[in-house]
Amino acid sequence: MKIRLLGTAAGGGLPQWNCGCTECTAARREGRSRSQDCLAVSGDGRAWYLVNASPDLRTQLLAAPELAPAPGTRDTPLRGVLLTSAELDHTLGLLTLREASGLTVHATAPVRHALHHAFPVGPLLAAYTGADWHTATPGKPVELDGGLRVEAFALGGKRPRYAADLPDHAHWVTGYRFTEDGGEACAVYAPGLADWTPAMDRAVAGADLVLLDGTFATAGELADRTGGARRSPGMGHLAVRDSLPHLAGRPGPRYLYTHLNNTNPLARRTPPEVAAAGAGVARDGLLIEL
Repeated sequence: MKIRLLGTAAGGGLPQWNCGCTECTAARREGRSRSQDCLAVSGDGRAWYLVNASPDLRTQLLAAPELAPAPGTRDTPLRGVLLTSAELDHTLGLLTLREASGLTVHATAPVRHALHHAFPVGPLLAAYTGADWHTATPGKPVELDGGLRVEAFALGGKRPRYAADLPDHAHWVTGYRFTEDGGEACAVYAPGLADWTPAMDRAVAGADLVLLDGTFATAGELADRTGGARRSPGMGHLAVRDSLPHLAGRPGPRYLYTHLNNTNPLARRTPPEVAAAGAGVARDGLLIEL
């Protein structure tokens, strides 16, 4: 299995265009940046799938040699997209893929509904390319091209703001567990972890790699760094400080934090307590082979 981390920042990226917090100011001064959350995964190195489609997708695809078209063609190894939520920073990039010859999109039932009504990406794409939509049902494995199996698992019920009028549902936010044919390699992607649940325990068991929600270092990070009042639990994200104790009791996988908010100091340095837990911080462009 091959995994390319195309983007490792939360919505807005780093630096965020309208933010002068300590981390954004330092990133501008030092010439550092992180693009918004997106992952590419393949079971055989030939058929690739995106997990989420960020607003930065065009730049991310151009930086990934595995996803380039063969000379003289207008086709790429990209076979489809799996969505972890209906948030704008996870779905706006779908419109970038309108020039694809064809595409499969996997999303849970509420996410599919939102993307065909409240934010009608589905009908918009249909005017440009053949998009084949599939419902991702937690607990029901799906076979993908290239010898890859994926299973969604529920992470939370947080709706995007534009979908505030849509019904409550437990599957607004999901993670994915990827395994190769034969179970030789296993990776978990959970960038929207609201709480450490039994479903998360089952997903992590036996995994080689866990890409974990690193949006905020602490629950009160926004209040401390920008004067905002919102805390991470209310935004659907378990803070790194609160997820670290769970890692200690679940050794084995390689843990990497991703989906870092622009205010998060982990984007600049890995604190001792993260390293002591056997975890690290992902970076844009990182290629992992399992």
